[in-house]
Amino acid sequence: MSGLRIGVVGLGARGGLARHAHRPGEGSEVTVVADPSERAAVQASDWFGEDVATVGSVDELLAGHEVDAVMVLTPDHLHAEVALKTLGAGLATFCEKPMAISVEDADAMLELAMEKRARLYIGHNMRHMPVVRQMKAIVDSGRIGRVRAIWCRHFVGAGGDFYFKDWHAERAKAMSLLLQKGAHDIDVIHWLAGGFTRRVSGIGDLAVYGDITDRRDNSDRRMGDWFDPDIWPPTAQKELNPITDVEDISMLQMTLDNGVLASYQQCHFTPDYWRNYTVIGDAGRIENMGDGGGDQIHIWESRRSGPGRPDAVEVVARADGGHGGADPSLIGEFLRFARSGGATEVSAIAAREAVATGVSGAESIRAGGMPRDVPPVPEAVREYFDAGQPAEGVEPR
Repeated sequence: MSGLRIGVVGLGARGGLARHAHRPGEGSEVTVVADPSERAAVQASDWFGEDVATVGSVDELLAGHEVDAVMVLTPDHLHAEVALKTLGAGLATFCEKPMAISVEDADAMLELAMEKRARLYIGHNMRHMPVVRQMKAIVDSGRIGRVRAIWCRHFVGAGGDFYFKDWHAERAKAMSLLLQKGAHDIDVIHWLAGGFTRRVSGIGDLAVYGDITDRRDNSDRRMGDWFDPDIWPPTAQKELNPITDVEDISMLQMTLDNGVLASYQQCHFTPDYWRNYTVIGDAGRIENMGDGGGDQIHIWESRRSGPGRPDAVEVVARADGGHGGADPSLIGEFLRFARSGGATEVSAIAAREAVATGVSGAESIRAGGMPRDVPPVPEAVREYFDAGQPAEGVEPR
């Protein structure tokens, strides 16, 4: 169980996740980082020590360094390209979400992981967020009866800074923000509902940021270099990505395979930044009022309740670390999985279903709202991953 050597590919916006995996005193250590930028090399040395090796590509990493697991933290359009190489080498692979920006690439990753018996884990950290886990526990308890509908509203108050000043703004590199952002929420909707979307339709638009003409190639900078919370209104944003063609507002309607109906709304020009889930059962409903530690989940179980007057309130637990403590918990589960395999809270099948729903939803939006059928995962593939990805364990050094 000791001596897990970890390679990291990409040390950009989500590179901080690798810091949770660097636990030399606990048997896991980042030993090599692949990133072409000089800035990443300096960052790697600061985070992982002077002995960490740095290379320019995943090919150099695989050719020149022995590792037991790899974390793929690149921009979205490179996830599948890199992960297919690490899975092909038989390595336990952590791939940041979304696992890919096409259904074909996501399916190829599942097929190769199955063929090589390589462990594939996707970074859906929201399954480890206290607010989501507490809602899941309420649903699973049967307290609100059988789930019939789920609504999610995602207010992305930092949308202009986070997603419209770099590659996220390009369809060719992100496909849609229904993947980069929506994959989280679609996965949570599926998890709470106990099913997967089989039919989706949507409407959306590039309503605000498409009208801004001040553009700049920001590839020489990172998000921290341009983020400014005092910019308001969104029309005052400057230095947007030269190519900006993803929607900044999207709305989906989903029919799941178990009959649950769901809707998802995402807006990138709101002043506030949080997610609001409503889960309606046939014996009650729950709704989160905020999604951080100390916020509340309201529970309605009678007709005597009302607005601001739920029958019960559950306080969202506090935890240390990014995303309400989800990030360190996510990486902890991956390290255990990389060593031992077996079942995990995060599901590679569900990650693929989130991609398929997001892609199909974006296609519907761009086709004027025409419904799209979401292709299911082949049964043999689903059975393999549901069994916990059996494979041989990582041998200690």
